Amino acid sequence: MTGANSFQVSGYGPERAGWTRLLARDSLARRLDWPILFAAIALSLMGSILVYSATRNRTELNQGDPYYFLVRHLLNTGIGFALMIGTVWLGHRTLRTAVPILYGISVFLILLVLTPLGSTVNGAHSWIQLGGGFSLQPSEFVKITIILGMAMLLAARVDAGDKPYPDHRTVVQALGLAAVPMLIVMLMPDLGSVMVMVIIVLGVLLASGASNRWVFGLLGSGAAGAIAVWQLHILDDYQINRFAAFANPELDPAGVGYNTNQARIAIGSGGLTGSGLFQGSQTTGQFVPEQQTDFVFTVAGEELGFVGGGLIILLLGIVLWRACRIARETTELYGTIVAAGIVAWFAFQAFENIGMTLGIMPVTGLPLPFVSYGGSSMFATWVAVGLLQSIRVQRPMSA
Repeated sequence: MTGANSFQVSGYGPERAGWTRLLARDSLARRLDWPILFAAIALSLMGSILVYSATRNRTELNQGDPYYFLVRHLLNTGIGFALMIGTVWLGHRTLRTAVPILYGISVFLILLVLTPLGSTVNGAHSWIQLGGGFSLQPSEFVKITIILGMAMLLAARVDAGDKPYPDHRTVVQALGLAAVPMLIVMLMPDLGSVMVMVIIVLGVLLASGASNRWVFGLLGSGAAGAIAVWQLHILDDYQINRFAAFANPELDPAGVGYNTNQARIAIGSGGLTGSGLFQGSQTTGQFVPEQQTDFVFTVAGEELGFVGGGLIILLLGIVLWRACRIARETTELYGTIVAAGIVAWFAFQAFENIGMTLGIMPVTGLPLPFVSYGGSSMFATWVAVGLLQSIRVQRPMSA
C-alpha cells in the first residue's frame, strides 16, 4: 500500500498517537533536514550582525540604545524558531484540516489593515500597530495561507486516488481562493507582496500537474493586468516613481533614484572582502535608507564584500535546494505542492530583494528572507521552514 494512505497504516499520520509511534520507530532527529535548518539559522544570525551594523549609530531609530534592533532581531528569530518547532509538532497534515480557519483569520487581518487600525509605512498601508513598538504585517502570513489553501484544493482528489491531476473546476476554485486576499492586499497597496503571491500561485500550479494552459493563461492575464493597472493609474505615485527609477536610475539621483544609487555605491565599494565589519563608510554615514530592512544586503556587500554577499546567496541556495529535494521526495501531492510554493516564495523574494540593491530589479519593499529586520517576515519564513520539516518528517524513509 503506497501513497498518502500508507502514512496512516504505518503510523505516520498527524495524530499525536502517530507521533508517538514515529518517535518510537525512528529518531526524529534523523528525519529532520539539518542542512536547511542550519542554513536558516546561519542566515538569521548573519542578519542580526548586519542589522546591528546598520542601526547602532541610528539614534533617531534606536531610541539611544545601539543594541535595540539587535536584541529585537534575535528575539524575532527565537520566536520564529519556536513557531517552526510548533509547526513540525502540529504537522502539515493537521494544518491541512485547519485551512478554512487559517484562511478566514488571514482575510480578516488584512481587512483590518484597511480600517483605521491600519498604519502606513514607506507608502504602503500594510501594517497593524500592536503597541509597545510592535506591529504586524498580515500579508506575510497570507503567503502561507495561499500555499496551504491551494494545495488542499488541488491535491484533494489526486491524493484520494480519484484523479491523476487537478481538473479545470478545481483549478478555478484554487485560483478564486488565492484571488480574494491578493485583491485586498493590492488595495493597501502592497505591490511587492502581490508580486510574490503571483509567483507562488504559478509555482503551485506547476507543481500540481494542472494543465499548462492555465500557467500560460495566467502569464498572459498578468501581463494584460499590469498594462491595465499602469494605464488606469491604479498605482500610487511612489510606486510609479520606483519603476521609473528602475528604468532610468539617472532620472532623479537625488530623489526617486537615490536609494538604488546609494545601494550600488555601497555594494561596489566593498570589493572582494569588504571594508570590514562596522567599517563601511556608506553604512556608518547612513547614506542608504531602510538599511536594516529592505536594503540589508548592502551592509553585507560593503562590509563583507563579495565573499560575504556570496555566502548569503549560498545559504539561500542551500535552503532552496533542500526544499526542492523535499518537494521531489514526498509521496503525496499535497506535500509536493506546499514545498514547491515555499520554493517559489523564497526564490522570488530573495532574487527581488538582492536584485533591487544591485539595480537589476525595481524597488518593491520586500525583505530578504531570514536576514532583514522584521518580526512578521521572520515568523512567516520560519513557519515555512516548519512546514518543510514536517513534510520530510512524515514521509516514508524509503522515499
